[in-house]
Amino acid sequence: MEKQYRLFFLLMVLFLLLAGCSSNDERKQEVSEEKVELTISAAASLQDALTDIEASFEKEHPNVQVNFNFGASGSLQQQISQGAPADLFFSAAEDKFDKLVQDGLIEEKNGIDLIGNELVLVVPKDSTIGIKSFNDLSEADKLSIGTPESVPAGKYSKESLENMNIWNTIEEKVVYAKDVRQVLTYVETNNVDAGIVYKTDALISEKVNIADTADENTHDAIIYPLGVIKDTSHPEEAKLFYDYLQNEKSMNIFEKYGFKGLN
Repeated sequence: MEKQYRLFFLLMVLFLLLAGCSSNDERKQEVSEEKVELTISAAASLQDALTDIEASFEKEHPNVQVNFNFGASGSLQQQISQGAPADLFFSAAEDKFDKLVQDGLIEEKNGIDLIGNELVLVVPKDSTIGIKSFNDLSEADKLSIGTPESVPAGKYSKESLENMNIWNTIEEKVVYAKDVRQVLTYVETNNVDAGIVYKTDALISEKVNIADTADENTHDAIIYPLGVIKDTSHPEEAKLFYDYLQNEKSMNIFEKYGFKGLN
């Protein structure tokens, strides 16, 4: 009788242990399937490539929803510095990114220089002015670039024009834009005679022609750093997307849009 009691007792303990394990597994599954939203602050020039990557990522990770905050890297950096919610920062300029690293908002170990770009001169598709190179900009009535203080493409553009000894002759004609996509829009709508944008922006537009490409020696290297915000509310999911942006599938998408891999 005593043996039967002990056997019954052991079976009950085993049952309770198994039930507990099952309950824990269910809780783990519930946590893994919980919907998480990530906010990615990214340079405006990344919009098309990241939208493609987002669709691919969310198919593989349906519990993670990616929301983008696109804009000029300088403006995005200031937003994050002032406490705006963000999980990752994807900048079009190293100095804006480095400022967040220096301020302790991004840990250096959680950052990488991921892709590069080129600077090009674009004109409206139907332009009859005859601008075929940077040296022809004297023929333009208006030229658009991003605001150099906040838009990396604008900073690179001014730097390049200065090194080509063109800036002083066209400075009064410059129409400044809030980001590189606005420059592109100005050219597409014939509000200006020419604009300087990234090659990736020019390639997505059917309304502009690339007239010239700036020599890489005329401006700082165009590098896009990516990093995880230190105080992200979703560190595991943020790291998941951070790693996903570096995989072969994502890099192929970046290259499809004209970006250059750096690693």
